[in-house]
Amino acid sequence: MLLRIVHRTQYDYSQPVQFGVHRLLVRPLEGHDVQIRSSALSVRPAGRVRWVRDGFDNSVALVDLSEPASQLFIESQVVVEQYNTNPFDFVIDKEARELPFAYAPDERIDFGHYLHPGHPQDQAAIRAWTQPFLGPAGRAGTLDFLTALNRAVPLYFRYVRREEPGTQTPGETLRLRQGSCRDFALLFMEAARGLGLAARFVTGYLCMNPAGPGAQPIGSTHAWTEIYLPGAGWKGFDSTGGILAADLHVRVGVARLPSQAAPITGSYLGPGDSFQGMRVDVKVELTNTI
Repeated sequence: MLLRIVHRTQYDYSQPVQFGVHRLLVRPLEGHDVQIRSSALSVRPAGRVRWVRDGFDNSVALVDLSEPASQLFIESQVVVEQYNTNPFDFVIDKEARELPFAYAPDERIDFGHYLHPGHPQDQAAIRAWTQPFLGPAGRAGTLDFLTALNRAVPLYFRYVRREEPGTQTPGETLRLRQGSCRDFALLFMEAARGLGLAARFVTGYLCMNPAGPGAQPIGSTHAWTEIYLPGAGWKGFDSTGGILAADLHVRVGVARLPSQAAPITGSYLGPGDSFQGMRVDVKVELTNTI
């Protein structure tokens, strides 16, 4: 399946401002499950673009903008081919099919920073939330537990679109019983880490498939969680929709913390009240051409 994704972001200012270096996390991660067939990045005002690999092996564009301007426009266009059509096409190693289990010593070293909760102060509240999904002895089938917890989020929490940057703490999400996709991804990630599972935060695109003949997917930026399951590798759990990540999920970046996976970060030099607002638009279409 070929997907064309156009991601546009526009920042408006009341007067020309000087921009600092901007960090763009907009290029999808490639692998056996997804491949980039074409890509283009456009920035106005024009700037020097430097591509680097960050500490998580994400492709990051660093943009040096030399000209002051009252508007910053960034557009990423990619065509990706998706192969992950069956998210349940995996086999977990026998010793990891029931929780709790222990990773091999080498794996614990490799995934050490994905095992430690980022919000230890919320672990008691998280354990109280996950306890009903475990058996009397605190055990459960690994996949059964993860899929049940994942499906419970949209059933018992209300999705809200939040414009302010950052994420709620897991404790806040549990108390409010509502949050954005980033909030739910963080909550699920911290719950997994609390049970000894290696988990990481994922940012990318969700290509929602509306009903009706000939209907085109609807695109949006999105966030979910990946859990490392021995024998299966990194598997994506989208707790906003209660589903496993599949062909309509396009990964752009992975990180230990949500703050490390923002699609666009940067700064400007100018009066504090000069910022007028930001607009983000993501369009997706099924295509037969590159």
